[in-house]
Amino acid sequence: MGLFSFLSFGSNIKQALRNGAVIIDVRTVHEYDQGRIKGSLNIPLDRISASIERIKGLNKPVIFVCNSGNRSGSALRAVKQNGLKEVYNGGNWESVLKKINSL
Repeated sequence: MGLFSFLSFGSNIKQALRNGAVIIDVRTVHEYDQGRIKGSLNIPLDRISASIERIKGLNKPVIFVCNSGNRSGSALRAVKQNGLKEVYNGGNWESVLKKINSL
């Protein structure tokens, strides 16, 4: 990642959303039940490795979200190590929701 690559981060997420990205929320079930993006999948971070084939089978861009971006970043690294290419760390789920609402 280049020094200024963060400047295009939001536009990459928006483009992925326009391309039909699946949003995977890696928070715990309890956190997910407290608030979520409609239509998102809940796969807690500790289940990501066991869900790699399921995620690959989606055949769509994937945006990982959580509360802060830490867990979604860990999920991103795990799936990239298993060959997924079009994946994004959306960070905070509420900020991704705002991006969805602004499309």
